[in-house]
Amino acid sequence: MTRHNIALCLSSFILMVFSFAVHSANKVDSVRIWAAPESTRVVFDLSQAPQYESFTLTEPDRLVVDIKDTKKNFNLDSITNNSRLIKRIRVSNPPAKGTLRLVIDLTKATKFNLFTLPPTAPYGNRLVVDLDDSFSAEAKAKVAVQSSDSNRDIIIAIDAGHGGEDPGSIGPSGMYEKRVVLSIAKRLADKINATPGLQAVMTRTGDYFVDLNRRSELARRSKADLLLSIHADAFTSPQPRGASVWVLSMRRADSELGRLLEQTEKHSELLGGVGDIIQNSDVEKYLVQTLIDMQKNNSMVMSNDIAKDILRDLGSITHLHKKSPEAASLAVLKAADIPSILIETGFISNPQEERLLKNGNHQQKLADAIHRGVLRYFESNPPSGTLLAKRTNTKHKVKSGESLSVIARRYGVSIEGIKKANNMKSDMVRIGQNLVIPRA
Repeated sequence: MTRHNIALCLSSFILMVFSFAVHSANKVDSVRIWAAPESTRVVFDLSQAPQYESFTLTEPDRLVVDIKDTKKNFNLDSITNNSRLIKRIRVSNPPAKGTLRLVIDLTKATKFNLFTLPPTAPYGNRLVVDLDDSFSAEAKAKVAVQSSDSNRDIIIAIDAGHGGEDPGSIGPSGMYEKRVVLSIAKRLADKINATPGLQAVMTRTGDYFVDLNRRSELARRSKADLLLSIHADAFTSPQPRGASVWVLSMRRADSELGRLLEQTEKHSELLGGVGDIIQNSDVEKYLVQTLIDMQKNNSMVMSNDIAKDILRDLGSITHLHKKSPEAASLAVLKAADIPSILIETGFISNPQEERLLKNGNHQQKLADAIHRGVLRYFESNPPSGTLLAKRTNTKHKVKSGESLSVIARRYGVSIEGIKKANNMKSDMVRIGQNLVIPRA
């Protein structure tokens, strides 16, 4: 080989290495800020999986993120920032050549968590920064507290599915599930709040992600009597249509749609981020587990009864995919102490139903139907100590395995009181018998 050829090969090799180095450098293509009432999520969209380090500084409070072999490909001043925790995001002098140093100027010292997410449609590689202010005095003051008197409202927690980084299912025209279900959830909350004896609390009120386990926790902090999670269904083909109502299954779903729903929930966690870490208490674990199992069984029975009422009313205004409640093992339904129901308002993957779900009048009809089902159940089965219990004569239909003493304990009344209200001469009850439950 001649010197000239060697020189050409060497030049080509250097050029190839240089081109590869330029091509392999990571890029931050955009930054998105999702602000929630008690937290903020910052998402850095990157061309490749990042290598990063982070640390905090005080006076003033800052979070510094160093991303190796990376450059920015956008204007930081163009970021939409509606967070009360972030003043701005800026670039600072890097510790080494090729490192991109991003500084998040904070309004106060805040707990934070950083993690990466792999490409998941519609997003690519991401570096996620979660800022958490949920334990501040201001946040605690916002937790709903029920009245201790005998006229309290029944609290309905309304959970609009997905949100923020997680768009949910996407319809043929590009409509995001997260947007349509938030609109339906807000209409339902308005309807509930306009009903004497009922009060709505929402797990999210804007376009931000709430961890699936956190949704139940928010309902619990509000002392909710019921959790309704609002969604829009999707399938791998456009043909399926209709609304459905889901309750908790203690085993894996046995229908194809149920398995798809469980997979979608895992997909939501991947899009939205990592879940909270639950720590074990020092209380005797076997006793605690027994109490949890009892609560869960009671919640599951109540959830199934309410689900039937909701389906009855949904069926009057829209097609039903299934006329009976379906069951799946879903995180948002797993609160042992709160009856929980997931409502699929229709198939967003079906072009005709996507158009319906976009329509404000149809959204209102869905909210009205859900409200009617919930109200009818609680008018027949008002929790003790509520305004509805004071106003309504409670009725109870005897189920298998129930005795008069069990029914009396459930409603906090005496056996003699039930016998007197129903002109009963003995303690015997029969399955299917309708009993009037006197006020406690």
